[in-house]
Amino acid sequence: MLNLRSLAAGIGLLAFTATASVQAQNIGIDEANKTVTVGAFTPVTGPVPFYATLTHAADAYFKHVNETGGIEGWTVKYVAQDDGYEPARSASVTRQLVEGQGIFALAAPVGTATNTAVLPYAREVGLPIVGPIGGASAFYIDPNVFPLLPDYGWSAAMNVDYAAKDLKLKKIALLWENDELGKSGKRGFDLYMKHLGLEPAESVPFDVKTTSFAPHIRRVSNAGAEAVVLFGSNANLAAALKAADQGGLAVKWFAPFFTADPSTFKLAGDLLNGVYFSSWLLPVTSDDPSVAAYREAVKKHYPSDAQGVFGLNGWSNAAVFGEGFRALLKSGKPLTRENLVKALETLEGVTVGGAKGVSFKAGDHRGTRQEGIIQAQNGQFVLVRDFRAYPDVVFNAKAE
Repeated sequence: MLNLRSLAAGIGLLAFTATASVQAQNIGIDEANKTVTVGAFTPVTGPVPFYATLTHAADAYFKHVNETGGIEGWTVKYVAQDDGYEPARSASVTRQLVEGQGIFALAAPVGTATNTAVLPYAREVGLPIVGPIGGASAFYIDPNVFPLLPDYGWSAAMNVDYAAKDLKLKKIALLWENDELGKSGKRGFDLYMKHLGLEPAESVPFDVKTTSFAPHIRRVSNAGAEAVVLFGSNANLAAALKAADQGGLAVKWFAPFFTADPSTFKLAGDLLNGVYFSSWLLPVTSDDPSVAAYREAVKKHYPSDAQGVFGLNGWSNAAVFGEGFRALLKSGKPLTRENLVKALETLEGVTVGGAKGVSFKAGDHRGTRQEGIIQAQNGQFVLVRDFRAYPDVVFNAKAE
């Protein structure tokens, strides 16, 4: 008697074997034409279509690389597909990129939840996720994932470090967005303040949709704060600065890297001048060759896109693949995904796009290991303290 269950299992095994065989043969490496194919998912549609700016900058990076001799003579083919910022679609798009396009790796795919949703499939097929543009603790320890973006707690600690050690301020308050972004910042803030023997002058949560910060500013003012670290969006920062101005509160302000952007000047105007930002990225106005290349390439290929920290973020995450593939080629080892992972884990203290001191090693994929302090000055963003390593007390702390 025919065992239908066994037959179905056998057919499934054959299908899996056939799929695995196709994947093994079609992994995005064209030795004859010296071309490597990589891919990404990005929200062209959905709730955050402006995130496509990140992918435009990544695409501009690969175009620039190809136009300037390639990676050790190799051309990069970059295939980006819309996922609508829906995690389930991200997983589906990735499967299509692997099994249909035969990509060698994901390079600068966009989103925290979306990249997280792709992890199980990436592990299954051994697909490297290089420069995911998002932040999740799982990224730092996954053997196939190589993130640049830091834990927000590290950045908050760097803000405190500058306020306390360079500006000699002791009464430091925190305004934090009441979600994972703000909570991550709060963990680092609290841990480093405790390490310095300081008590927060005040700690006030707010909703991401908050537009009136008058009550928050009153609490900060009543606490006698000398400095305020805000962890939220650029719109939140602008609204808080306006409330402080109206309330007569004169303090030093600090914010995370992604708010050090021209779009924040549009929202806050001259009130943004003087604000400090902890940043793992160099200022977009930097004379650093890679940052200058970003400005030129985006102007050429995406002239309607604003040049700011948002775009430099995408450019830098794409550059992680560029540096890793270059290391793989120089190693002389076969061009396999497994060897790409090993090559990336040899990067130590390198400059990747607008990020300095990037390192990866087996079991520790915290690529960004230092930050500088940027200040808004007369409509520009200027580096006022060079890059320093994150304090060990927060960098080596396990996420709760």
